[in-house]
Amino acid sequence: MVVMKMKFPFEKRVKLAQGLWLLSWLATMAGALTFTLGCFLKTELNRRAEVMDNTDIHIVPNTLMIVGMASLGINYFAGKICQDALDAGRFLRWKSFLKPYFGVSCFFSALMLLSVIMSYIMKGNLESSLKIGLKNGIRFYKDTDTPGRCFQKQTIDRLQMQFHCCGNTDFRDWFEVQWISNRYLDFSSKDVKDRIKSNVDGRYLVDGVPFSCCNPSSPRPCIQYEITNNSAHYNYEHQTEELNIFIRGCREALVNYYMGLMKTIGAGVFPVFLIQGSVLVSLRYLQTAMEAVTGEENTEMETEGYLLEKSLKETIMEYLDPVLTFFLLNQVSDDSTGAEGSTPTP
Repeated sequence: MVVMKMKFPFEKRVKLAQGLWLLSWLATMAGALTFTLGCFLKTELNRRAEVMDNTDIHIVPNTLMIVGMASLGINYFAGKICQDALDAGRFLRWKSFLKPYFGVSCFFSALMLLSVIMSYIMKGNLESSLKIGLKNGIRFYKDTDTPGRCFQKQTIDRLQMQFHCCGNTDFRDWFEVQWISNRYLDFSSKDVKDRIKSNVDGRYLVDGVPFSCCNPSSPRPCIQYEITNNSAHYNYEHQTEELNIFIRGCREALVNYYMGLMKTIGAGVFPVFLIQGSVLVSLRYLQTAMEAVTGEENTEMETEGYLLEKSLKETIMEYLDPVLTFFLLNQVSDDSTGAEGSTPTP
């Protein structure tokens, strides 16, 4: 059953080939843009790698880079095919190439659509990665003398100042960790001794935050120590007054930043997917219309083009059967090899 059949006079085939040639070069530039967006997103994620627990979110930029590179090759060949489409003799050499070409092209086009979808649904993976990564970053904030962690303080401070955030969930996360190194504590001080003794783990905990949590927009000098002690500061009520430190947690700030970035990129890549799909549909019509001319003396005759020669299900199985057969043969071969290896020698 032929799907979406159309008639193509000679003039219409010429216009289709010319229009498709221009469209293929537009799609080539769009593919280059997709690759560039993937590289940009990859770079932005790598900049915050120290506060991420895993690299699961990198599947989005990696996929964008792969489909962007694939799009360059797909549309390059589409342009070459269009140039030969007006000559039946020259077009004949592409006949055996076109079937695998369409299979590969459809695969990477589906992958491009998948990358757009992932740009919108990876929030959970990103949030869980940042939750653990920021928790470790805050815990190792004081370890400026420990190899591998010496830049952790600088990373967290720059992060909090750039994104106007404090802590993981909020500023109270700093109350639960010792973020001041022992080398800067005066152990002869009674206050230091009392704080350490009052803690089961022997840590120096304070209701304070690093300087990078201070909000420069606040008219009041920064209160970064004894934040919850109203009597320690004049005219101060921490429960009702708007604090002059950043209230928003860094996890929320980073999730909003990266999700906004990915959604913008996803919205930009979706039109690229539509252009790529238009190239493949147009090329398919051109292919089927030109195949009717092959072997005919009158190459300017009217022909019919179609999108699918069979139903969608039959077409998919036509492409899948060779792949499934290949894997089935490999499995049978491996099983027979294993059986021969396990046969006891007399």
